[in-house]
Amino acid sequence: MNDARAIIIVLDSLGVGASKDAEKYGDVGSNTLGHITEYCAQGKCDNHLRSGPLNIPNLQRWGLAAAAKYSCKTDLTFEQNIKAEGAYGYAQEISSGKDTPSGHWEICGLPVPYEWGLFPDTTPCFPKELLNELITRGNIPGTLANSHASGTEVLKEFGEEHMRTGMPICYTSSDSVFQIAAHESTFGLQKLYDLCDIARNIVDPLNIGRVIARPFEGDSPSNFERTSNRKDLTTPPHGPTLLDAVYDSGMPVISIGKISDIFAAKGITYTVKAPTNMLLVDELLKEMQKVETGLLFVNLVDFDSKFGHRRDVSGYALALEQFDARIPEIESLLKPRDLVLITADHGCDPTWKGTDHTREYVPVLFNGPRVNPSNLGLRDTFADMGATIAEHLNVRPLNHGTICDF
Repeated sequence: MNDARAIIIVLDSLGVGASKDAEKYGDVGSNTLGHITEYCAQGKCDNHLRSGPLNIPNLQRWGLAAAAKYSCKTDLTFEQNIKAEGAYGYAQEISSGKDTPSGHWEICGLPVPYEWGLFPDTTPCFPKELLNELITRGNIPGTLANSHASGTEVLKEFGEEHMRTGMPICYTSSDSVFQIAAHESTFGLQKLYDLCDIARNIVDPLNIGRVIARPFEGDSPSNFERTSNRKDLTTPPHGPTLLDAVYDSGMPVISIGKISDIFAAKGITYTVKAPTNMLLVDELLKEMQKVETGLLFVNLVDFDSKFGHRRDVSGYALALEQFDARIPEIESLLKPRDLVLITADHGCDPTWKGTDHTREYVPVLFNGPRVNPSNLGLRDTFADMGATIAEHLNVRPLNHGTICDF
């Protein structure tokens, strides 16, 4: 019996420096980790919750600082100087975008060679025919926003009008997304999900990557807050991924967080969800105690949704420190044949202009009882990570990627 187990932890948006093709995306100079550490070292992230240089000793021990030294081409300032004990490197994305599905699919051996459909950065941004069909099929009185917008700012601007009129808020970003925000209590969560199902069908011909349901609560702009009942309706992967290879081998694939949404439920045994990073880590620890073999895959979305997009540098720093403090708990549950990967799917530099993702390298940190300390260098594709895990689990080789040697 195959007793190997792999765990993938995606620190959603933790880029480690502008990638070599960042100019194409307007992201030259972006550096999610680098700018967070810089702000912390300068005291710009000091508050009642944290202070001083970024304190992530366990991630440093896993090789994050060592990897960033090469990807950022400079030494970063941390609270402590700690030598790397794991296998560390950084990876260049070869997929065309800087979006969530492309990053995750490429990690799992399936780069996205085509361009996703995008909506123009104009107001209005959606085709009139699209919204008319949504209004008719969804039996709604109309829509609001119709623009590129920040998810929190759009609630402040249109939330009250939405509650008064019943018209959902439709907006997008520089990613390939069609997002619908609606009040969870007054509009109804299931009604929002049903409307997103309709929208998914309507935007399919436009090659839009995701339709996202964005429920929120509150009664005024001062307290509108998105809830944890977000739902992503993603275009299915265009080919087999690591998840399919593991699932087809007879081993379980456990989705923790929004992984199942990102992969349109392909290659998933079952899904566990939780509303915050720390509760997702709790669920990961529970699954590690139950699942003896196969793949456990978690996305810690708060880094991106709560701090990167909202340009909250100190919040991002605190979230990194909170996750770092949980790493010993993960290590305590490792079995002799375990392999753990910590990585990211793109950047979202909280110091950068706008509110969108940034085209950056991502860290590649492998650890486990059989991993020797080593510098993996620059990987030419995220797919090297999936290829390495496929080899570890002894499942069929993936179509892309080179196995990391450690």
